[in-house]
Amino acid sequence: MPEQTYPLITFYKGWENYQRRLVEMIAPLSSEQLALPASSHTWTLGMLAQHIIANRVWWYQVWMGEGDPSLAHIAHWDPADIAWQPVVDTATLVSGLESTWEMVASALARWTAADLEHVFQPPSALREDEREKFPPFSRRWIIWHVLEHEIHHGGELSLVLGGHGLLGIYGDM
Repeated sequence: MPEQTYPLITFYKGWENYQRRLVEMIAPLSSEQLALPASSHTWTLGMLAQHIIANRVWWYQVWMGEGDPSLAHIAHWDPADIAWQPVVDTATLVSGLESTWEMVASALARWTAADLEHVFQPPSALREDEREKFPPFSRRWIIWHVLEHEIHHGGELSLVLGGHGLLGIYGDM
């Protein structure tokens, strides 16, 4: 009997639910709420959301060549990027979450376990100092890293929102 080959999205189905919850958490926020700091010396809620969105493009498009090239500018949404500009409205953030999720989901729907070991060299778009920090990475590592990054920062957003009496990643739980 031939071995069954499943697309990776089969194993990452929970990520789609997490994506939906991220959108539901960000969508009702006002510009004033996006400007709330996570603490006195950290990024704001809006900056954290931008960081999550930019990270998807950084890894999936810049490193792995996935997605619509029109998303490339989103890689600069990261507050650590020298070209960063703040996004202050939730509609733009929600659009960014949705368009970058389409990129991630489309790739996961195409890839199988056989694709996980492909290794990506640091992209030419990296600055020299970045090339020194980033070794080659496998697709397996990149997928996991993007997911763990979203869980980490989604929890951070949720904690701050809850501290202000607002709904977090799991609503009112």
